[in-house]
Amino acid sequence: MTVKLHTLYNTFRIQVQGRVQGVGFRPFIYRLASELKLNGQVENRNDGVLILLNCQNGELEKFVDQLRALAPPASFIDSIRTEQVGHIPFEGFKIVKSSSVSDTVTEVSPDIAVCPECLEDMKTQANRIDYPFVNCTNCGPRFTIIQDLPYDRAKTTMAPFEMCPECHKEYTDIFDRRFHAQPVACVRCGPSYRLHTAGGDITDPQEVVEHTARLLANKGIVAIKGLGGFFIACDPLCADTVTRLRQLKSREGKPFAVMFRDTETLRQFAHTSQQEEASLQSLKRPIVLLKDKGKLAPSVNMGFNTIGAMLPYMPLHHLLFQQSRLPAMVLTSGNISDEPIITDNDEAVKVLGRICDAVLTYNREIHNRTDDSVVRVIRKKERVFRRSRGYAPIPVKVSRQVEGILATGAELVNCFCIGKGNQALLSQHIGDLKNMETYNFFTESIDKYKQLFRFEPALIAADLHPNYLSSRYAEDHDLPVVHIQHHHAHIASCMAQHSLDEKVIGVAFDGTGYGDDGHIWGSEFMVCDFNDYQRITHFDYMQMPGGDKVTGEPWRMGVSLLYNTYGWDFHRPDPDFLKGIDKQQIDILCQAMDEGINTPLSSSAGRLFDGVSAMINLCTHSRFHAEAPMRLESVIDESITDTYPFHAGKTISFGPTIDNILYDMEERQPASVISARFHNTIVNAVEQTVRRISDEYGLHKVILSGGTFQNKYLGEKLETRLLKAGFEVYSHGSVPANDGGIALGQLMIAAAKRNKMNNQ
Repeated sequence: MTVKLHTLYNTFRIQVQGRVQGVGFRPFIYRLASELKLNGQVENRNDGVLILLNCQNGELEKFVDQLRALAPPASFIDSIRTEQVGHIPFEGFKIVKSSSVSDTVTEVSPDIAVCPECLEDMKTQANRIDYPFVNCTNCGPRFTIIQDLPYDRAKTTMAPFEMCPECHKEYTDIFDRRFHAQPVACVRCGPSYRLHTAGGDITDPQEVVEHTARLLANKGIVAIKGLGGFFIACDPLCADTVTRLRQLKSREGKPFAVMFRDTETLRQFAHTSQQEEASLQSLKRPIVLLKDKGKLAPSVNMGFNTIGAMLPYMPLHHLLFQQSRLPAMVLTSGNISDEPIITDNDEAVKVLGRICDAVLTYNREIHNRTDDSVVRVIRKKERVFRRSRGYAPIPVKVSRQVEGILATGAELVNCFCIGKGNQALLSQHIGDLKNMETYNFFTESIDKYKQLFRFEPALIAADLHPNYLSSRYAEDHDLPVVHIQHHHAHIASCMAQHSLDEKVIGVAFDGTGYGDDGHIWGSEFMVCDFNDYQRITHFDYMQMPGGDKVTGEPWRMGVSLLYNTYGWDFHRPDPDFLKGIDKQQIDILCQAMDEGINTPLSSSAGRLFDGVSAMINLCTHSRFHAEAPMRLESVIDESITDTYPFHAGKTISFGPTIDNILYDMEERQPASVISARFHNTIVNAVEQTVRRISDEYGLHKVILSGGTFQNKYLGEKLETRLLKAGFEVYSHGSVPANDGGIALGQLMIAAAKRNKMNNQ
């Protein structure tokens, strides 16, 4: 482009930071400058996008206004800084080569769902007819293929694929939608699929898709390589196939996620709201928890009244729906048991090939592993439960300087977090750090983040629990370590998301967390800020007969609640939930509680919910994490407004609640009624306690954090009540309320402690 030089102009330096690489930002700037007839240049740098522009003050203002208003849909502008830098003569406007100037980094774009224009290209462009890797600057893989910054093709796993002349022409045409789209490819030069079957490998592109679709439509189970790892697909309307998949995958009770052909089809199987559909259709394409209509095979959601639903996000998904005519597909992670999702082709063929009828691979490497993200809409707001594909590694802008801090997170649903300037980069979902495979994923991902984001830790923040693998990782490095109480980190995480930096009332409810007194915490009412916390009160301690066994056998917590309320005679005659349990085993548990043998104390809300769920015979044996509380929530009769009594003294006692629940059980009240009354009681207890703390400490901002607040009924009722009472209520959104968000809180507390030490 050549534009006549202004006779009177200034040169302005414009620094744009945010998610501005891999999203078509430079060509957008070029086109905007062209339309406004301005000279200058634009370049990608690892700290953002730098623009030099010859213009007058009024033209600069117009340029910046349009830059904000018309930016590419996948971009996000965090800041625009302008300064006059004298008079630099430019003839025309140009894009210059990317450069690396410091350890400051720009945002790395997450993976983006295929756009409507690319889907149309699959029907009309000769070199992309039914091509399952079509993409442009508005869509396609990003984080899963990037190896280093600046974001250029040579620094991605697309590097081995040399562009054909036609793709290269698009890549270098400033007015083309694929200008500098690093994964640009077509059938002539890009990645390709291979279907591994018992009868041999299939490589013909059309036959690969057709054969895979036929398998899925005819009771087959297929492992398919997705953006961030393998997933396993089958027909969710075929009960025999879904049951077979459960058996083969050793996944007894956890619901499967389901991908639907389109929004119209989804509405036939689930209830949706406007906000839920907005999440489903967003560029992130998460799994969204919806109210189920009960039309899928019962073994898909295993008796729950919700379903994890999503829409197609890869070109391949659209092709499979087109060829198979299926309305939906089960889409579950490609792994066995609790191991990380598989990304390697050979491993997938070896491991998943044993349980699937075929394995579909492609020849592009996945550099950064990501699962599907999971969200739920609560009080008309999207709440992230699992933060991975589409969300990671989008940073959280924080109020403190966090440079050089590594937070290793918790043991369950682990994510770690690194600090860069005033940005917290929370990792993708890692998983439960309970086996070597997941721990290796954890350590490898930290190393990749260190390289990608030019990060060198100077301080490590870790959980207070000494036996967590994440804590041991911290101790294995020759760096200062700050150990942080689990529930303090929960509250700090939510504070960081909302840019709060002051004293608040914190309510942290979850399943477990190591307490200062050596007991297990999990129902904590605190007054805290980033610097410190004071535990004001909590639920009464309960004994956990058998220790960690209670998480897999919630009936043990039912026994604990009843025994501590009634003593030895509580199970004569036996409550229904103990009918299948050996009486001698129950007596042994009671004796152990009497003598304090392997019966650690816990104030955990999660264990209380476990016990109630078991008592009313909803879940006596748990087949996956948090099954018992989830089943307790799933049966709630929302028309019930009654509550049970409780006692609030120095601590909060639910002895009267258990007494009334047992009475309702003897009166054969439905589980739905008992569950509703129990949940309403928890809401009353929290509101009453928060009011008391507010009166005593003069605080009116309330933070709700911890995995228990993923309970939609509890969260909505409690937030509504507290807001009505005049409190400012803050709960999680883009950062998980569960332990997947705890590393962010660790990071902020460590930053506060470092700042305090530096100022002493």
